[in-house]
Amino acid sequence: MAQHLVDGVAVGWDELGTDLLDGAPPEILSSLTGGEQWASSTLDHLVTPVGSPPVRMTVTEKTAADLDVQWGYILRPHGIEVISVLHAAAGPLVAWGTDPRARFSNHPAHWSAPASAAAPSARPAPTSPSVGPRTAARR
Repeated sequence: MAQHLVDGVAVGWDELGTDLLDGAPPEILSSLTGGEQWASSTLDHLVTPVGSPPVRMTVTEKTAADLDVQWGYILRPHGIEVISVLHAAAGPLVAWGTDPRARFSNHPAHWSAPASAAAPSARPAPTSPSVGPRTAARR
C-alpha cells in the first residue's frame, strides 16, 4: 500500500482506482465497485503560478491548518490511522484486516481522539471499526 500510494507517485493522486484492489477476492471487488474497473490517475496536469514543475506537498502538524487539510492518513504496520484535523492528537486505527465493505462515519462524535496518552503506534488495532451512518460519498 505504501509503495503504491506514496512511493509510486511523483506529486499526488487525482483519483485512486480499482488497481488498489488487485488481488482482492472477486466478491469484495464486486461489492465495492459493482464490477467496474478503472486505473488510479495522478495529478499530472498541475501548473504552478511561476511555471515551474509542481513538487510533492509535505504536510506536517504545523502546516496542515494552513493547507486546508481536513483528514490525514498514516500507514502503520498494523493498520491505517485516520486523523481528522479536529482531532489532530490521534485518530482511530483501522486494522488492515478490516472488511473494506464496513460502513464508517465521518461524524466527529465517532472519531474522537482516545482519552489515554498512549502513542498512536502503541494502541492495539480495534477488532471492528466505528460504525454509524456513512455521510461521505464513496465510489
